[in-house]
Parts: sequence; structure tokens; C-alpha cells
Amino acid sequence: MGEKIKKVNSWLSTVFGDQTIPQFEVNARTVDILYQLAQCSEARCSDTALLTEDLKQKAAEYQAEGAHFQDVLLQGVGLSSASLSKPAADYLSALVDNAMVLGVRDTSLSNFMPAVNGLTGEVLEVEKLNRRLERELRALRKRLSTTLVLRGSLQEDINKTTKSQAVESAKAEERLLSMDFVMAKAKELSKRRERSEAQLVSRNMDKSITHQAIVQLAEEVTVLKKEIIPLKKKLEPYMDLSPSPSLAQVKIEEAKKELAAIDSRIEKNAEFK
Repeated sequence: MGEKIKKVNSWLSTVFGDQTIPQFEVNARTVDILYQLAQCSEARCSDTALLTEDLKQKAAEYQAEGAHFQDVLLQGVGLSSASLSKPAADYLSALVDNAMVLGVRDTSLSNFMPAVNGLTGEVLEVEKLNRRLERELRALRKRLSTTLVLRGSLQEDINKTTKSQAVESAKAEERLLSMDFVMAKAKELSKRRERSEAQLVSRNMDKSITHQAIVQLAEEVTVLKKEIIPLKKKLEPYMDLSPSPSLAQVKIEEAKKELAAIDSRIEKNAEFK
């Protein structure tokens, strides 16, 4: 690509001369397009230069041949351009100029007509080539415009993606920091738990007041409370009766003892809790 850029810069410097070269975006697409235009331009300039040299050479030959014919006319019949009238000299000059442009060796009609037809064909071919080059140039400009629009869209997408990646990167970094903090906190709590357990072991702590033991006692209290409910239901029928004083007193005392024992167990469990 470096060689193409040098070629394009050299061609643009030649085309614009002393004028400032317009700024353009340097990328593979634009460089390829300008490189193709440079090649076409140089090829046409080369063809034009060769054609110019050929015409110069023919002009020199025609001038030499004209000088020879003038000498022949002057020496043979004593006719020179100075002896002709002005209209005749103008016609002769125009005839010579046309013969030189058409590239014929003499001014006979049999040479003029094929030369004119050939020149007309060349003009048509050149016009056809110009039209084709114009179509290609319009197509290149259209593709260039489409490419520029696509480039703008891609650049916008790249900018959006870059911003999104920056945001996601910041979030990921924040999550990593949070994770590091949580892991450090977990390690700290684990060490504190181990130290606390070691202190409790060193102080001969009663296992009955540990969290697990208290939870177990609470479960037992709940079970005992559930056991009291059916016992109370058994006493309900006797609450409205009028039994004999002695029998009722015995039943009441038994029930009171049973309830007192259950209440004592509940209070003990509650104290442990």
C-alpha cells in the first residue's frame, strides 16, 4: 500500500501543480480508487505524448516534402506561393493544413475521403471511450459515497461498542472489588469464629448454653406445650361437675401436681433458652 500512496501523491502533485492538493481520507478503498485513476491518467498521457511525437515527426516530414515540392514547382514551372493571389494562397494554406491534420501524403480527393472517414471513426471511438470512462467515474463516485456512509455508520457502531465495553469493564471491575471484599470479610469472620471457639474451649464453656443446645430446648418446650393441650381438654369435663368433696379434692390435687410438674419443666427449659 505504501507504493500506491507514493504513486497517488506523485500523480496528484502533477495534476494540481502549484495548487494545494485537497485533503482526503487515506484508507485502502480511497487509495485503490485514486491509484486506478492515476494509472488511467498516466496511460492516456502516455498515449497522447506518443501521438504528439508522431504528429511532430509527420509535420517535419510534410514540411520537408512541401519545401521539396516548392522547389520543384519553382524550378519546373516558375510557380511560387508569392506569385499566387491572396484567396488562392489562403485556400492552398488551408488545404495544406487539412492534409497535415489528416495525415495524407497528398491533397487528392481519394486520399482526403478515407482520411476524413478514419478521423471521424477515431472521434467516435474517443467519444465512446469518454462516455464509458464517465460512467465508470460516476459508478466510482457512487461507490465512494456509499463507502463513506458505511464507514460513518461503522465508526458510530465502533464508538457505541467502545463505550459499552468501557461501562461493562467498569462494572466487572466493581464486581471483582466487591467479590474481593466479600471474600476478605468471609475470611475475617471465619478467623473470628475460630478464635471465639478457641476461647470458649479454653474457658470450659457448658455445652448446654450453646446455640444448638438452646434451639433443641426450645423445640422440647414446644413439644411439651403441645402435650399440655390434651391434658387440659381432659380436665374440662370435670370443671363443671359437682363431685364429692373428697374425690374431687383427690383429683384436683393429682391434676395440680401434674400441671406443676409440667410448668416446672417449661420454666426450666425457658431459663435455659
